[in-house]
Amino acid sequence: MAIDQKELGRRLRQAREACGMRQEDVARHLDVSRSTVAQMELGNRAVTGLELSRLAYLFGKDLRTLVADEAPDEEDVLVALFRLHPELSSEEDVLEALRSCMALGRELTGLERLLGIDRDLATVAAYPLSRPRTKWEAIQQGERIATEERRRLGLGLTSLPDVAELLEAQGVRTAQVNLPDDISGLTLIEPEIGFFVVANREHHILRRRFSYAHEYCHVLVDRDRRGLVSRGRDRDELLEVRANAFAASFLMPADAVRQFIYALGKGHPSRMEAEVFDEDEPVRARARAAPGSQDIQLYDVVQMAHHFGVSRTAACYRLKSVRLLTSAELDALLDQERAGRGRELEKLLGLPEPDHQARRNEFRHRFLGLALEAFRREEISRAKLVEVAAMVDVSAGDVEQAIVDLGLDDDEGADILVPEA
Repeated sequence: MAIDQKELGRRLRQAREACGMRQEDVARHLDVSRSTVAQMELGNRAVTGLELSRLAYLFGKDLRTLVADEAPDEEDVLVALFRLHPELSSEEDVLEALRSCMALGRELTGLERLLGIDRDLATVAAYPLSRPRTKWEAIQQGERIATEERRRLGLGLTSLPDVAELLEAQGVRTAQVNLPDDISGLTLIEPEIGFFVVANREHHILRRRFSYAHEYCHVLVDRDRRGLVSRGRDRDELLEVRANAFAASFLMPADAVRQFIYALGKGHPSRMEAEVFDEDEPVRARARAAPGSQDIQLYDVVQMAHHFGVSRTAACYRLKSVRLLTSAELDALLDQERAGRGRELEKLLGLPEPDHQARRNEFRHRFLGLALEAFRREEISRAKLVEVAAMVDVSAGDVEQAIVDLGLDDDEGADILVPEA
């Protein structure tokens, strides 16, 4: 039995208050007066379908659960984030990014279910850990979990393939979305979406790769949190320190880094000593490397970064963390990188630069592919296809052209949807 206006109004008020919004804020988004919003919440004024859709988006709710017979869960992702980060209520750009990601995650989940693509969430690994008390403990936890997860996946010390594909294979949905520059990624965890990891589409492909690994740590370890936003200004927070340590170790295992540098004839101590024992007394041998022969150069870093699929800066810091660079050597290499010499060396060595622009649209291709297939099977309407495409900035005109080009327009008399002027 459908809920009545009074109950809907109560739920709308509850959702608004949980998000820390005022009636004036809602009125501005709906382009109505504050008193109109008040009447909606009192159940004295009917809510149109379009208004309800906008309100669901505004509150980060699924429209279907908002009007379901059973009252929706009050502690959804957006509410959980507000509880943990009350300052979000004043950051409209971040809020809008979160709303967009939640809507996108629900739509992606819905398309997959329509097409019979069911993910077994039970297969997503979990590593219950206590919250770290210090940065040192956070780093140790992150590195340990990275080693365990590599072992579980049978990855050994090999460089990782596409990280987004790896996460998808583990049952985690991934996406690339335009986010504020300070946000590298976010993780959403709720029954309607499952595990949903988002990387900032505006960031370079190598940074997105690191972000996916970072967010994967949140999926593996921070399961008790419904949502997490990874922002640069929060890098000193212990959960972020742990996730960054995980990402660095997951992408560049310490032993693999040492093996790579040793293969270049670098990284050994300048003085070496060995002993052979013959059950009587030891025989000692000493050797000394040629001065400067073990010093890691920027061209070594360039090759290492290419091998592991990380930025040159990330490679420098990883070499320091595994004690193959001193602080002074790290600073010198970073100065050279900032001066643009790393890119010059990359060209000199003939190493291909990652195609950042082409890879930015990977998620859009996959998402639209699912929507087109759902339309072909008549699981969604033409109008719904246009609506879904708009979520990834594809115009109605481009959708109509694709329908024609793919031969999906069987109804010659169908109305053609065109973008509004």
